[in-house]
Amino acid sequence: MTTQEEPVSPWNIANVVTVARIFLVPVFAVFVALSGMEHSGWRIAACVLFVFISATDFVDGWLARSRNLVTDFGKLADPIADKALIGTALVLLSYYGDLPWWITVVILVRELGITVWRMTVVRRVVMSADRGGKLKTVLQITAVSWYLFPWPPPLDGVGLWLMGAALILTVLTGMDYLWKAFKSRESGPKRTS
Repeated sequence: MTTQEEPVSPWNIANVVTVARIFLVPVFAVFVALSGMEHSGWRIAACVLFVFISATDFVDGWLARSRNLVTDFGKLADPIADKALIGTALVLLSYYGDLPWWITVVILVRELGITVWRMTVVRRVVMSADRGGKLKTVLQITAVSWYLFPWPPPLDGVGLWLMGAALILTVLTGMDYLWKAFKSRESGPKRTS
């Protein structure tokens, strides 16, 4: 006689880390606001907190996979936490004049568009991030971290190259995600694990 596995509770350690990451985003925003993007002490603190919050993304993913705690809630909440952090950082960088607004707008439109799309198709299919999406997130984190840190002037230009690469990958992975979502919808209602 075979026993059926019990469903994983959404209230597990991996999802708790994800939710904690969401709650740390306003703290990060306060650090950036206190720096005014000019006070190097607060900028360094904002950069360190940004990197710490970003690192928890890998922690909750590792916990979910290694302890078999993958849930639909986690698949949805994890990218929302990423987008909240990255979106807040981009808006603040543009507000303080460090990053052109058009870059922020393009990335946010892609990120919010994909999030809305995920919410509309969640009853038919739950698609977790693939390698391209994870690489996109890593590149965004690297670019934003570079912008946040008070580098000396000769190194400032590196951030623009990093952000350009992140922007290209963001757009390409967005198109790829929509294509995969369209193909899964075409093949009928199902849920992916």
